[in-house]
Amino acid sequence: MPVIPDIRWIDSADALDDACQALSQAPVLALDTEFFREKTFHPVPALIQIYGGDATYLIDPLEVACTERCRQLLTNDALKLLHASSEDLEVFGHWAGVAPTPLVDTQVAQGLLGEDAAMGYQRLVEFWVGETLPKEETRSNWLERPLSDSQLSYAALDVVYLLMVWQHQRESLERHGRLEWVLEDCTDLVAQSQRSSESDGQWYLRQRQLWRLAPRQVEAYRLMTTWREGEARARDLPRNWVIQDRVLYAIAEKMPANRHDLAAVEGVKPTLIKREGDTLLAMVKQAAHREASELAPAPLAPTLPPFKARMKALKKVVNLDAESLGVAPEVLLRRRELEALVTASLRNQPLPLPSGWRGERLNERLEGALGELAQVG
Repeated sequence: MPVIPDIRWIDSADALDDACQALSQAPVLALDTEFFREKTFHPVPALIQIYGGDATYLIDPLEVACTERCRQLLTNDALKLLHASSEDLEVFGHWAGVAPTPLVDTQVAQGLLGEDAAMGYQRLVEFWVGETLPKEETRSNWLERPLSDSQLSYAALDVVYLLMVWQHQRESLERHGRLEWVLEDCTDLVAQSQRSSESDGQWYLRQRQLWRLAPRQVEAYRLMTTWREGEARARDLPRNWVIQDRVLYAIAEKMPANRHDLAAVEGVKPTLIKREGDTLLAMVKQAAHREASELAPAPLAPTLPPFKARMKALKKVVNLDAESLGVAPEVLLRRRELEALVTASLRNQPLPLPSGWRGERLNERLEGALGELAQVG
């Protein structure tokens, strides 16, 4: 039978503190956010939902800043629930200045229970609770005021059912001995959500065609993507509004020496040259003149037979263990992690083996598979 939530609208600091006091003894808090992000780098918080088993509190971040009592609530000992938490963690970081901890992401939990590792929230509720959530407000404007009754109900049910879902998930996780795995993975999620200049400098590694570039080209691409991350954050603009990835990659390929060369690069428009041309050329020049000893080695081509052989061997290890657990292989190790292992093996570098419960299950067999191939040559 559908739930009718008890909704409390919060739009003042005093009301927020009173809500946090009422929620302070709850052992588990279900959280959600609604936000707008089409024109900005940072998400614009539009609504914060918190439910602890009684009333559902809908906080209006357009009217009320996060208070110290709310920050204490978000970081107290109560378990915090989110579903597909990556962007929600950014919203909380932007609005509250803290990440909700300790955290459980119910999408992560579902992946470790052998179901779809990317299961959406509506399917999750139907799977565990047997209720079909309304979909009509999914794309609605959450920045408008006042919110409609339909929007309020939709937002409240998101957290009410989240608590019900977790009750079922937790029982299943405990039965399978995987509760600690979820807690470990979600602790890592929170740590990874904290943006820094170091993470800005790693953005270039997301480029799937990086192996096609020479070391100086890779360095140029790294410098430009790092700069772009900082600019997007400072200007509060989407990355591609500053400059698109494909354009940065094309510039790195051509390594232009002047504005005339830069104008010949596919995708580079006169407005970009006028606005950012000197900056981009300076980074290309920096990469072109860097000492060879300071450059990272060129990425290995995944098409090379030794690379393919090692990937195949590692995938076999992961697939067998995933099958025994009844989970998707990517829940154990993602392709990027497998590629990092192969690269380290071929370069005779220390292997970036997984830690925690994954390492306990996989490391001996991963090392064994790579060791056998190293002996073959």
